[in-house]
Amino acid sequence: MTVHVDIVSAEREIFSGLVEMMFAPAVMGEVGIAPGHTPLMTPLGPGEVRLQLSDGNEEAYYIDGGILEVQPNVVTVLSDTALRAADLDEEAALKAKQAAEEALTDRSAELDLAKAQAALAEAVAQLQVISRLRRRSGRG
Repeated sequence: MTVHVDIVSAEREIFSGLVEMMFAPAVMGEVGIAPGHTPLMTPLGPGEVRLQLSDGNEEAYYIDGGILEVQPNVVTVLSDTALRAADLDEEAALKAKQAAEEALTDRSAELDLAKAQAALAEAVAQLQVISRLRRRSGRG
């Protein structure tokens, strides 16, 4: 059995197709969605969306948060930013993490604490997705 999944960013549709299983980073913890799942709408945090395809392959995507909507015949992920995990830039994520950490420790600077914490959470989530992708592909 399969369910149709759409992953959509602010710019474009990133994925549209049938999957056997989907995992997403809900704010309260990772959720798994299988065909026939009860309708659901939940906020998503930054992290990895994993899709198990019917051919046995798995695809991974990074999202910066958003909304997950599960309906009887379609699952939709809406996110401002969604990228194939393989397209993540590790160097840029490391720089963003360092900048956010510096902003959080620099008490003399005018600081929007929530923005710095969000930037840090996104950078850490990207680095975690890159790390998991490496482990699965045997490259690290």
